Amino acid sequence: MANETLSGYCPTPFLQESLFPSKGGFIDGRFCEELTTEYGKVSCCLPCPLAEWTYGEKLISQTKVASWLGVATLPLCIFLLVSFAVLPPKWTHRHYLSICFTLGICCMEIAFIIPLGVKPEQCYNQITPNDMHTDLSCAWTGALLLFGGWVCVTFSFIRTLAFHLQVCWEIMLGPKFMWTALILGWGIPAVGLTEMLILTGVSYRFGTVCHINVHDSNKDYWAPVVAFGGASLFLQFATLVYCIYVYVKSLYDEETSTTSSGLPSYSASVRTVTARQAYRRIRRVLQLQWRGVALVLVILTNVIFFAVVFIKMDNHLTSTVANMKLATPWLTCLVETQGNIQKCASEAEAIVPNKATLLAVLILLATVGFWNFVLYARPSIFAGWAEFFKARVTPPHEFVSVDARRTPDPRAYEMISGSSLPPYKTPEPVVRSPSPARTMGARSPEATGGQHYGREARYVRPSMSFSSPRPPSATQGGPEREWDPESTFAKSHSQKGSI
Repeated sequence: MANETLSGYCPTPFLQESLFPSKGGFIDGRFCEELTTEYGKVSCCLPCPLAEWTYGEKLISQTKVASWLGVATLPLCIFLLVSFAVLPPKWTHRHYLSICFTLGICCMEIAFIIPLGVKPEQCYNQITPNDMHTDLSCAWTGALLLFGGWVCVTFSFIRTLAFHLQVCWEIMLGPKFMWTALILGWGIPAVGLTEMLILTGVSYRFGTVCHINVHDSNKDYWAPVVAFGGASLFLQFATLVYCIYVYVKSLYDEETSTTSSGLPSYSASVRTVTARQAYRRIRRVLQLQWRGVALVLVILTNVIFFAVVFIKMDNHLTSTVANMKLATPWLTCLVETQGNIQKCASEAEAIVPNKATLLAVLILLATVGFWNFVLYARPSIFAGWAEFFKARVTPPHEFVSVDARRTPDPRAYEMISGSSLPPYKTPEPVVRSPSPARTMGARSPEATGGQHYGREARYVRPSMSFSSPRPPSATQGGPEREWDPESTFAKSHSQKGSI
């Protein structure tokens, strides 16, 4: 792998740094160390790319697995975004946090897909890797990957905070919270990405996707990301503990809601109703938001795992006395074996994370879009698309009134001539109009000058009418009954002469 003409005074496979320009590419990405030779102290560097010396030459082809997974999952995210935009909310149940999550995941997936079409060159020269200033693909892949991670972590915190406020504090979130969430959810990643690119930058470290550089990466990127992720996990754990507490309390109050007499007490019943209402409210919130909670946990797990692996790698690659002492056996093995990577693989595992862990990080990041689709692609979305295409293929049913097709004359239908059919006679009405003689009695007296016309009906008073006082009548066929007022009095039980 090393060019013997550029080795200079350095042992194989190292290259002499003074034989290369001091500008161009990511100079700090060189893996160089000053060695004492027979010609004096010489700065010797491992050839670029460094990852092939630590993980083997097959690493590039193995990291492409994550890129092809991005190709498979990006259409799923686009399908969700199109569904959110086209279909009504009753089919998609869309939410602004879900849309922002999907957009952030799309940024990460695009970062993995770009190298498949561009096929970038990782190295500026034999010992210097390319960075965002010397390779456009590096700038885009690094910026999209880190920005997408920032967006997912920020909105994970916002969703966790919203879930905590709704469940634990019973706060109804309105438009103010939505606009604040959108401003902070996109503003914080934009500011963080700008600061990171200016102060730290990205370069090729392993694979064809650029990652953040070692210099100041902890305070510029990893520390804020881990802080947001840790706060999200803390709020999620606190909310889960509160849900368990409310559930257990509802069960306990249900068992102890009666007093010793066996009758329910007022205070116990009030506590039971309150606990049950709280449990039902929390259960409804969980039923509505369990998909978002699950996606938050998946994203936070991946991001924190990604951060831990990279922080560990950065700490081992930093040029310190302890790290050089730890890497001495591996460097000595490379010199003794003339750069045989396979024979020195065991010594390389002591200074960098193993290959399986590194590939797992990339694959987990590339499959976040798949979990986003599984959790947010409700069955109703597919039913909505079926209804959408059905409405455009099948003509709409036009409402036509029955009276619109009826004509007063059947001969007018389709221009039928009058000579072909005899004229029809309109049937006489069955109900006749009242005669003037019968309506004469209904006239108003004022309309005829006070005279009243028409027949009069004699009023017959009913036999049981009580409109006027009447004497008591005798029963039919029996003697008259007299009313004795004393008969209605209660009988006295007192004895005469008693005090």
